[in-house]
Amino acid sequence: MEGQARGLLETDPLHEPDEETISHIDLSSMISEEEREELKTELVKLEDEITTLRQVLTAKEKHLVEIKQKLGMNLMNELKQNFSKGWHEMQTTTAYKKTHETLSHAGQKATAAFSNVGTAISKKFGDMRNSPTFKSFEERVETTVTSLKTKVGGTSSGGNFEEVLSSTAHASAQSAASAPRVPEKEGELRC
Repeated sequence: MEGQARGLLETDPLHEPDEETISHIDLSSMISEEEREELKTELVKLEDEITTLRQVLTAKEKHLVEIKQKLGMNLMNELKQNFSKGWHEMQTTTAYKKTHETLSHAGQKATAAFSNVGTAISKKFGDMRNSPTFKSFEERVETTVTSLKTKVGGTSSGGNFEEVLSSTAHASAQSAASAPRVPEKEGELRC
């Protein structure tokens, strides 16, 4: 039972039996001395070819950089070109096109909704200004302004709501500037 339970909880890595046998086999004893020499010769040739190819590749990369410099191509230009190419390729995908169409349609709906809200608000303000309550408020303000003008010494000209508000503000500013200064502390009183 302990062997069965241990199998589920075992932490040792799994090994295939074939892997263990192959790793312990010495392949060098299976080939002849002549084959060994041929393989060593081939190994040296391959290493030489790889070294030569690396040198050729390095020389060609240097030549490529020189040509690009002469043509005025630098890393920034290449990045721009790669970005432009990538952007163009992305824009031609069907996923991008579908997303673009969906977002465009949503933007048009949002614009229409905002336009409708603005129109509704404007209409409500217009209705409110023409309402009896607002007219009554406007009349009270005009009456108050007229009485203030009379008290301050101005002429009562009636006028529209904007003129009345403007003149009231002007009259309030003048009365505040010409009002006698009231001392705040007892020490400021003069006889």
